[in-house]
Amino acid sequence: MGKIHVTSEIAPLKKVLLHRPGKELLNLTPDSLSRLLFDDIPYLPDAIKEHDEFADLLRQNGVEVVYLEDLMADVLDLSEEIRDKFIKQFVYEAGIRTPKYKYLVIDYLDQITNSKQLVLKTMEGIQISDISRRKRDIEKSLIDQIDEEDKFIADPMPNLYFTRDNFASIGEGISLNKMYSVTRNRETIYAEYIFNYHPEYKDQVDKYYDRFYPYHTEGGDLLNLNEHILAVGISQRTCPEAIDQLAKNLFKDPECKIDTVLAFNIPNSRAFMHLDTVFTQIDYDKFTYHPGIMDTLQVFEITEGDDPNSDEDLTVTEINDSLEHILEKYLKRKITLIPCAGGDKVSAEREQWNDGSNTLCIAPGVVIVYDRNNLTNQTLRAYGIKVLEIHGAELSRGRGGPRCMSMPLIREDL
Repeated sequence: MGKIHVTSEIAPLKKVLLHRPGKELLNLTPDSLSRLLFDDIPYLPDAIKEHDEFADLLRQNGVEVVYLEDLMADVLDLSEEIRDKFIKQFVYEAGIRTPKYKYLVIDYLDQITNSKQLVLKTMEGIQISDISRRKRDIEKSLIDQIDEEDKFIADPMPNLYFTRDNFASIGEGISLNKMYSVTRNRETIYAEYIFNYHPEYKDQVDKYYDRFYPYHTEGGDLLNLNEHILAVGISQRTCPEAIDQLAKNLFKDPECKIDTVLAFNIPNSRAFMHLDTVFTQIDYDKFTYHPGIMDTLQVFEITEGDDPNSDEDLTVTEINDSLEHILEKYLKRKITLIPCAGGDKVSAEREQWNDGSNTLCIAPGVVIVYDRNNLTNQTLRAYGIKVLEIHGAELSRGRGGPRCMSMPLIREDL
């Protein structure tokens, strides 16, 4: 079994990547919410408690938990050369173009000797007030007179605790994603460095997609149905061009076992942000779904084309059938679809807003969910699912559930 090994959504979870919410949430303001893709400001102390409860529950169920910030700190400890390269790349990707601020921020970050503190600072954002006033006062310019002390010259990254989206595990490899928004695409710099340099992953993980490709895609839209079939959402955050490129890369790798990509075209809206907010697998033969997608869903089968000498050739076929029948055809078993909130329209829309369908399956028929989605949780239990609940009053304000907050690195085989 490799360093990455994920061939399903339901096999026993053995290792997972999380990010513990930090000061980046304190740096959300009403004026920046929309730009930073939040609808409300979580209360950090409670968000941390809820996230720690989530991590502890995973550990209690035999899952090794590793943190994004710790792996990245390991990378920066490897060499001064990597550290310097990261700082300069971070400043560039943060959009700091004013020469004076660019060099001052590089100098400021370089003075942080503890690697984990450096990583956390890049995550929480950098204000003008962070930079030494003495150094700024050496040469006064118009920008110094205009800019306010509390202005962010590097925005915080409050969405980082949704580790599912930066990259996605596919078989023995990953999709290192180019994310939909500038705000979130900056987050993928950490995964870039981890998979390029961390001793545990360097040269040991296939990269099926790269953050430098032109088309956007996010991990919440990728579901491993089995070792041969990958489901991908065509959504607000993942475009068809990215799915074509991903499929080509998967098919041309002789070590990759995936021979079919199913592209699910879901409604383009904030409520249906990713495929995993409307549709997730929770057992061998059971899926949760949001009833609102059933009348609008288009599905396409993508397989390798007929020309064996072409890396560009794909065969794309639209599948005109119900979701239930499509899943039964490809998984070769009878499938039960379990509606969010039991199917009641108003309740389903309310619990969908708090990620009622966004379950994290840690073993066949065992899921972690938010306790607040009580109708959905009751429904799951009625279908024989073991439901493990965590508090999510603050975490859910970011519009993501337990699946969004976790990036499986290793699952057992079914």
